[in-house]
Amino acid sequence: MRKIIRVALLFVLLIIASTGFAYNYAEAMQKAIYFYECQQSGRLPAWNRVEWRGDSCLNDDVTGGWYDAGDHVKFGLPMAQAASTLGWAAYEYKDGIVAAGQWEAFENNLRFVLDYFVSCHRGNQFVYQVGDGGQDHGYWGPVEVIEEIMDRPAYTCNASCVTAGTAAALAIGSILFNDGSYLSHAEQLFQIADTIRSDDSYTAANGYYQSWSGFYDELMWAAVWLFIATGDITYLQKAEGYVPELNKQGYQETDPIEYQWGHCWDDQHYAAMIILARETGKQEYYDFVNMHLDWWTAGYDGNRITYTPGGLAFCDSWGSLRHAANTAFLAFVYSEFVGDAERRSRYYDFAEQMIDYCLGDNPRNSSYVVGFGSNPPKRPHHRNAHSSFYGLINDPDYHRHNLYGALVGGPNESDGYTDAIDDYVCNEVACDYNAGFVACLAKMVETYGGSPISGFPPLEEREPEMFAEVCYNNSYGTYSEIRMNMNNRSGWPPRVSDSLSARYYVDLTEVFDSGYALSDISVRMNSSDASISGLYHVSGNVYYAEIDFSTTKIYPGSMQSYYKSAQFSIGLASGVGTPDDWDPSNDYSYREMTTSFAISAYIPVYDDGVVVYGSGPGDTPTNPPATVPPTQTNPPATPTT
Repeated sequence: MRKIIRVALLFVLLIIASTGFAYNYAEAMQKAIYFYECQQSGRLPAWNRVEWRGDSCLNDDVTGGWYDAGDHVKFGLPMAQAASTLGWAAYEYKDGIVAAGQWEAFENNLRFVLDYFVSCHRGNQFVYQVGDGGQDHGYWGPVEVIEEIMDRPAYTCNASCVTAGTAAALAIGSILFNDGSYLSHAEQLFQIADTIRSDDSYTAANGYYQSWSGFYDELMWAAVWLFIATGDITYLQKAEGYVPELNKQGYQETDPIEYQWGHCWDDQHYAAMIILARETGKQEYYDFVNMHLDWWTAGYDGNRITYTPGGLAFCDSWGSLRHAANTAFLAFVYSEFVGDAERRSRYYDFAEQMIDYCLGDNPRNSSYVVGFGSNPPKRPHHRNAHSSFYGLINDPDYHRHNLYGALVGGPNESDGYTDAIDDYVCNEVACDYNAGFVACLAKMVETYGGSPISGFPPLEEREPEMFAEVCYNNSYGTYSEIRMNMNNRSGWPPRVSDSLSARYYVDLTEVFDSGYALSDISVRMNSSDASISGLYHVSGNVYYAEIDFSTTKIYPGSMQSYYKSAQFSIGLASGVGTPDDWDPSNDYSYREMTTSFAISAYIPVYDDGVVVYGSGPGDTPTNPPATVPPTQTNPPATPTT
């Protein structure tokens, strides 16, 4: 019956909708779902499509899950709300997800986080956070190397807000995927939440995701979905029993239930009331939803949400588009069964207006979705997409990666917006930001269609990742003295290496022509971060020395870690020969070298024995001939490094 009603209403909405097919909503959804793969923690599944992400935080107490936003903490409360909103989207609009060709990607991503929730459930406790917010936010670098920088503590609790919120997500997952394990964990977590009825043990997230609204909204949200999942009327009765406990708009008991905000990570009661209205048919729930959505649209009792000049319903400066998209989703769902034709039309039109605003129908004529539409954001507040090997928020002055599909926080109350990486109010991205947005896109695809783009995601143009920067201190006399910075600027994906090495090639023709032998050559390392080998024979009079950095870890993420330095000399031993007997100009690795550091393609760099940059003059060397060890006599005085 529900399907029949939806088909009929869809026909009506096709007639009354005013925006038409303004954008390729299927492409927008394709990219918005992909964003969640950019947020994955732990060992990446084979289906992850993000070429610039790698396995990360494998020593977490619980691996997996999503990094919250542009940071690297796994916060349980917003993660659960994002997952439950996505699940609800599929419950309502699976046809749209399928029509866009995104069901497999959607299911993969949602199951990935639901499986993480199952792993977080430990008896009567739940791991609700991994990572310290303060320490994490002080680090601006890729997450793949964060365990070299800091420990990542795990925090457990039995607090009702996060256990009930997670129960809701798992209950919806059990419906979508017919998964008995998800349902079992959902019921157990709900039992914990309903028994405790307290958030006292939820403390580590304070200052980031404090449960301001309390826990009755999450209990209510979980109960309605457990009722749908099980058919057990007890859950419905519990959900209705929580309604009197919800926060009031004012301070009097006679004041209405809070209606002047929106569905978000901290408050689920707006969405739960919609489910109660549909499941019970009771007027009191319809009245509340009408009051709430009227406040967002035409106004209620003289009160109306602020609108920007460009038509965005502006709930809060922090994630303004997130709030608009979440409420647009609620308006879409409610418009399908509310009996009032005027409200049905108004709520539906409002929802379309909010989503099209996000996609480009705004005073800037610009998309607020990274990698989609006209003039999209290029500098979202996101550490991994920026991929700074320096550990600096504005260096480099561009993002090395495209964070496709991320909905940024959005404009201010005047439609003003600056695409700045350090503006975490307007340009932050987050898992909960994208959830309601994905839901609305599924509805838009159901209504207007659209097609995903082929060849997505495109391969990125890669920069050099591991290489040697070199310059010379001395290129005269009887030796060459070289300074080398071994770089690890890896970003596809970022990674730690403790096996970097380089080869420096010399041509000893002038040495042998002067009557000297290989034993007259001195090879000397003057730095502690690396060692240097004796000379290996290549062919003819060409040899190379290997500069080995395997005693140290080099990785992107800070000024102290992304490179290590070496200073070495190769030439005639002390007291041997004259300057006429040593000529570096014929040395392969000396080509184009100056007194300023520059990347050299003539000094091949190897990671664990595999060449990653540059090339040598000949074939891969074989074992070196028996030679004397590098001379240990003191070299001539050299400049300091």
